[in-house]
Amino acid sequence: MNFTAKTFSELSTRELYEILRARESIFLLEQKIICQDLDRADYECLHCTLWEGDELLAVLRAYATDKGVKLGRVLSLTHGKGHGARLMTEALPKIIDHFGTKKLYIHSQTQAAPFYSLFGFIPASEEFDEEGVPHILMTYKES
Repeated sequence: MNFTAKTFSELSTRELYEILRARESIFLLEQKIICQDLDRADYECLHCTLWEGDELLAVLRAYATDKGVKLGRVLSLTHGKGHGARLMTEALPKIIDHFGTKKLYIHSQTQAAPFYSLFGFIPASEEFDEEGVPHILMTYKES
């Protein structure tokens, strides 16, 4: 398996295509979330990916906001194989180094909150609706 962390301009056309294809596959087709996925935030993101040869296994993006660094579009195309955990383990140090801060947060789907807690994220809000899906704000607890 190969982990990468690249800015938008560093992504190849093929890498970008596979990332967008994966997001469509999971969020639109699997989870039935209808939203504007291509929101222009990708231009400012660090895109973290996990690959097996040419096959994308897991991906997330991170970008700076006035509240800290937001992680989003986190997904694994291979459920139950540990690829999401490996992605998070390798991505967090790269994100912290790239943005120079541990002030990270995520709008976690409520059902995924226990997963993110394994990596140091703690609940920081009540449940809220985002694109018709229950979410919770989670912040990274600096260690």
